[in-house]
Amino acid sequence: MSKHQFQTEVSQLLDLMIHSLYSNKEIFLRELISNSSDALDKLNYLTLTDEKYKILSYQPRIDIAINKELKTLTLSDNGIGMNEEDLVENLGTIAKSGTKSFLQNLSGDNKKDSSLIGQFGVGFYSAFMVANKIEVISRKALEDKAFMWSSEAGGEYDISETTKESHGTSITLYLKEDELEFLEFFRVQAVIKKYSNHIPFAIFMDKEEKEFDEETKESKSEIKNVQINKASALWTIAKSQIKPDEYKDFYKQISHDSEDPTLWSHTKAEGKFEYTTLFYIPSTPPMDLFRMDYKPGVKLYVKRVFITDDEKELLPTYLRFVKGIIDAEDLPLNVSREILQQNKILDSIKKASVKKILSELKNLKEKDGEKYLAFYKNFGRVLKEGLYGDYENKEALLDLALFKSSKRDGLVSLKEYKEGMGEDQKSIYYITGENERILKNSPLIEQFKAKNIEVLLLDEEVDAIVIPMVGEYDKTPIKPVNNSDIDEEIKEDTTKTEENEKTYKEMLIKMKELLKDDVKDVKISGRLSDSPSCLIYDKNDPDFQMQQMLKQMGQDNLPSVKPILEINPDHEIFTKLMEKNDFSQLQDIAYLLLDQAKLQEGMKIEDISAFAKRLNRFIAKAL
Repeated sequence: MSKHQFQTEVSQLLDLMIHSLYSNKEIFLRELISNSSDALDKLNYLTLTDEKYKILSYQPRIDIAINKELKTLTLSDNGIGMNEEDLVENLGTIAKSGTKSFLQNLSGDNKKDSSLIGQFGVGFYSAFMVANKIEVISRKALEDKAFMWSSEAGGEYDISETTKESHGTSITLYLKEDELEFLEFFRVQAVIKKYSNHIPFAIFMDKEEKEFDEETKESKSEIKNVQINKASALWTIAKSQIKPDEYKDFYKQISHDSEDPTLWSHTKAEGKFEYTTLFYIPSTPPMDLFRMDYKPGVKLYVKRVFITDDEKELLPTYLRFVKGIIDAEDLPLNVSREILQQNKILDSIKKASVKKILSELKNLKEKDGEKYLAFYKNFGRVLKEGLYGDYENKEALLDLALFKSSKRDGLVSLKEYKEGMGEDQKSIYYITGENERILKNSPLIEQFKAKNIEVLLLDEEVDAIVIPMVGEYDKTPIKPVNNSDIDEEIKEDTTKTEENEKTYKEMLIKMKELLKDDVKDVKISGRLSDSPSCLIYDKNDPDFQMQQMLKQMGQDNLPSVKPILEINPDHEIFTKLMEKNDFSQLQDIAYLLLDQAKLQEGMKIEDISAFAKRLNRFIAKAL
């Protein structure tokens, strides 16, 4: 026997399992059965695709045994099994980076926290919620040696060589005194029916049945080994024969989520390619939604044989929150990862699946706006990522997108925006930034407000990347308000602008010379009502938000892009300057106006010290 120390994260995890996460402790059985099902899937796949394993003749199954005297619950499978190295890797260490995220994301809400267990691949350890000792005996397929792993959830575990007649894994839980409910047949059966009724393998359990003997007038007990789950892949059953609760329970089984899904879509396609899909939209976002190493939510089967649940190409990344099943009839069972990524059949299934999912979301939006809004608050940012590269579904994604607005509370769709446009309005306008309040009070939209033109307030990082690429919606241009190429409908009449340019010509030339290192140009503005100045960008230049996003994406060597400073000729700062005809303080004024415009757009001032000195000089003079 050899002793091993648990990895630090495992020790923390075990402590949590034992002392904190009690509200939904029955999920330990769901997690153990899910692990057994995975082990059977792996061996089943190998016996069909690998010559070495084709010699194995076995009927995949899971068995549960209760021993009331020893107070043990044992779960066994005849799947792929584990050797000593596998036991150390799988039960003593958690190599996944998601484990730290699991520990960091614990909220103190036991029900919510327990639902994270399966999401982060740490389900085995949930058994310590009900057991004070666990023994695992396993023998790997095609190997002769068997090993026993045992632990009492301290800081260590033991591994020793043992014997086992056939391949597979047997897990024995020594139940705590206050968890003996799991020694009752009907309690265990109820949990399995709730969480694991539709795993594709049969689960057997011994059941005591009493029969009355008419001759002896006595009751006789007989132990029968009975199957306690349906063991039918839910997606293969006709939709008309599946109850809503069965759909919901199956979702919880494959997603490890404790909440019901927002919606599901079950499709059986026949024709050129035959396949079945069952997709779910969760009601709560997974914790790894914005992680690069997120775990895909869709499992691939071929003719009901599990192939993979780790293939990110099955759906586009902007639908990474979708959970479910794809079962294809026309793929070879031994399809490789490389073939998967280039397979025409799978590509066709993927395209059809995306259209189906987006169509279901559109139906939800039209039929239940409140429910769609809840979905969008969780997944809208991710959905908008699709506008970056999925040109085929651009219009569908634009129809699903919602935005904050300068004119109304809540969120507005582009369709609703268009319906509210005035007869003379030619474009859909937006402003990007990091803060809704700053955007709503930005000088850039003062004239829009004055003319009662709605502006979309885009305060999410993804907006700065995807929206400039959209171009138009329903044949209507989509334009940023800080672009020099703004429509004539926003500008003042040409005559007044020309007069102002003549009046302020000398001052504009001086300001442009003073600020030549910081701005591309200084111009008279037609978009300002109250503020003295604002920053805009040439129509061919990326604005500040776009520049920030490009830097975050690693593009640090971009050429410097200077903004254009626009000034309000009707503001008293400039009218008084012209009245006095004294430009001696113009340098301080020019830089203060530039820095003020930067602050209003959420930008940083490079030289805070110079800004403070200029401001102090003007305060002193005012006194």
